[in-house]
Amino acid sequence: MSQLPPYANGAFLSIEELLYYKSQTSKWLPPAKSLWSHLSGSHQSRAKGRGMNFAEVRQYQAGDDIRSIDWRVTARTGKVHTKLFEEEREQPVILFIDLSSSMRFGSSLLLKSVQAAHLASLIGWLSVQTGDRLGAVISDGHKMIDIKPTARAKGVLNVLDSLINTHNESLQSTEDKREGLGWTTSLEALHRLCPKGSDIVLLSDFLSFEDGEFVRLSQIVQHNRIRAIQIFDPLEQGITHYKGQNAVSDGRRSRWVDFSSSKTKQSFQQDFESHSEKLKSGFNKLGIHFSHISCGESLMEQLHRG
Repeated sequence: MSQLPPYANGAFLSIEELLYYKSQTSKWLPPAKSLWSHLSGSHQSRAKGRGMNFAEVRQYQAGDDIRSIDWRVTARTGKVHTKLFEEEREQPVILFIDLSSSMRFGSSLLLKSVQAAHLASLIGWLSVQTGDRLGAVISDGHKMIDIKPTARAKGVLNVLDSLINTHNESLQSTEDKREGLGWTTSLEALHRLCPKGSDIVLLSDFLSFEDGEFVRLSQIVQHNRIRAIQIFDPLEQGITHYKGQNAVSDGRRSRWVDFSSSKTKQSFQQDFESHSEKLKSGFNKLGIHFSHISCGESLMEQLHRG
């Protein structure tokens, strides 16, 4: 059985457990494989594509790299010209972190919301190491926090502080009111917050994600790169050692479930697979990388295995 990550209790968040991931970033910095290659297997290392962008062509000067000669312009003008490049600007990284009621669930090791926070922290510290600004949209279903992209450790700490406070307040709340903030509101906030060319990462179980949200995502993905990471609990796959009947809730509805029944477990598994395939199909059509992480095992164990 997987052990709790350092400083974590699986339910409430602390700054110590999120700061831990700062020490884990070296595993995914160049020349090592990127974090995204572990999650999806399709993302190339930032080091290969990042660095220099084409700026302009000018007449050759002594000392210019002959490998940069633009032969087309040279042939057209009769004079040797070279291409000039400039260093690629920093790329904002924007996280959407879902802390709604369905995310505040866990049957074994961690709440889904806690695992999302751990992954958000790792991505945040990696962003600092690669010189990118970090921003976020955090929603617990009742209130939403927008955090503008900020450079260096300050950007990560801003996100982590808001994440801890929002998450822990949501767990302690005794209010039983309907969640008024859904995906439409969250995606609108993301669209407003993101500078063009941003890297956007969606961390959610996507249980309340409707087909219509793909339309809004199609607008955002025109000018940004988006990745979607589904956080799931083993119970949603029908995996549990519990026997007997108990009440379960997805944050909106509750029902009694017989966990001794193989039919019940099979039904859970089929529902999960159907939901995941639907998400994968919709995201793939938009060119959005889709992957998933379990909250029944520590984040680092899963990434090391990947």
